[in-house]
Amino acid sequence: MGGLAEYFLVAIAAIFVIINPLTTAFVFASLTSECSPAESRQIAKRAVITATAVLFTFALLGSVIFQTFGITLAAFRIAGGLILFGIAMGMLQRSEAADHKQSHANASGRIADDIAIVPLAIPFISGPGAIATTMILTSEAPSRWYVILVFVAVLVTTVSCYFAMANSGRVIGFLGESGRKILTKVFGLILAVIAVQFVINGVADAVTDYLRSLPQP
Repeated sequence: MGGLAEYFLVAIAAIFVIINPLTTAFVFASLTSECSPAESRQIAKRAVITATAVLFTFALLGSVIFQTFGITLAAFRIAGGLILFGIAMGMLQRSEAADHKQSHANASGRIADDIAIVPLAIPFISGPGAIATTMILTSEAPSRWYVILVFVAVLVTTVSCYFAMANSGRVIGFLGESGRKILTKVFGLILAVIAVQFVINGVADAVTDYLRSLPQP
């Protein structure tokens, strides 16, 4: 029992820190500032369900999926970074006209559906770091009970993300209209930095993998 408890603590600490529900909540608040509370909760629910499914899938079949399609974790990091960077630029360059247009699009549900999957579920919650962590934890698990604990740790973290996102509207309400615009710009910048770091890490991993593949003198 001691080993199981220790492994669970390691798993939940690693996954929780990488996903970081608090940061996710602030970015969510910026992306859904024009949505109604009901729409925001629906987006959060869809994002969490999708992210949980992605992490569960990669925890069990990640290595098989990567090998089948010839995908490397480095490539996944770079792609995720580019997606996030595009979203971040949209947040930084958003105009009043774009905000008005977005509010109408949210009413029809098109943009709401889009941001629930990208970038919230993928690659923000279930990003390269979280996927790699769950894959490593399950691959190192000595028995199925340890694997189950990894799934529980993922579930606890993603549910925490849901409650953090569902309550993020209070932040928007407290800040007001001017604060909402400032928050959008600030977290657009932070998201851009995270995206660049994703790309840097991906390029560094790709270069390291290439150098390892070269014949040793």
